[in-house]
Amino acid sequence: MGNQTTEMLKGTLEGIVLAILAVRPAYGYEITAQLRDQGFSEIAEGTIYALLVRIEQRGLVDVEKVPSEKGPPRKVYSLNALGGGYLEEFWRTWSFLAERIEQLHHNIKNPQDEGE
Repeated sequence: MGNQTTEMLKGTLEGIVLAILAVRPAYGYEITAQLRDQGFSEIAEGTIYALLVRIEQRGLVDVEKVPSEKGPPRKVYSLNALGGGYLEEFWRTWSFLAERIEQLHHNIKNPQDEGE
């Protein structure tokens, strides 16, 4: 992933993780694996765990400790009502920004094209 992609992802990763949790509850490694399956291959587990701590502290998810066959109990995160409202706002904001960026993309001529 390039630096620009990384920077853009920082601003959206929280919403992406909440969207994953809207489908079903998951623990940190599962979330990381799903992200990697979706092509976000360079996201570190540590990044996801830090994000999960933040969204838990903000009350956007509920957490249940589930026994693990390998070691300590796992924290399973599920989207709660507050997180669902936040996710709805994320999608509204994403749609607004995506539409505006797409308009700019089509309406502003690329300076590299001027010589053609």
